Amino acid sequence: MTIDCAEPRVLARFWAVALGYIERPPPAGFASWEAWFADHHVPEEEWDDGAYLSDPEGVLPSLSFLKVPEAKIAKNRLHLDVQAGGGRDVPWERRWERVVEAVARLTAAGATVLERHELDGRPDHIVMADPEGNEFCVL
Repeated sequence: MTIDCAEPRVLARFWAVALGYIERPPPAGFASWEAWFADHHVPEEEWDDGAYLSDPEGVLPSLSFLKVPEAKIAKNRLHLDVQAGGGRDVPWERRWERVVEAVARLTAAGATVLERHELDGRPDHIVMADPEGNEFCVL
């Protein structure tokens, strides 16, 4: 999955915190991404045009963050859910406590709260924006 952005490394650091991902290691045979870029004749001025994350367990999809010249203008058509609460089979009180903890952690990492949604008269999930304004849900 690829996310267009203005500052790939900044946004990748945020999403690493949000999802528990790690910086994707350089391809086999290379000590660093810079070594790979140099070997593949990528101009140095483009070395900061992308950042890459992977699931530390190697199971979930990897994420790429690519620099684009235009800013985000409208609501995302695709968004990520940070499933911090553990699912609806977890008692509401415990699930909501986990959501609140995650929202505090993500706010400290640069996210902003956009909306709080309720279900059956009690809080259910929070819509947030990452540092570049991309919406996501914490549930």
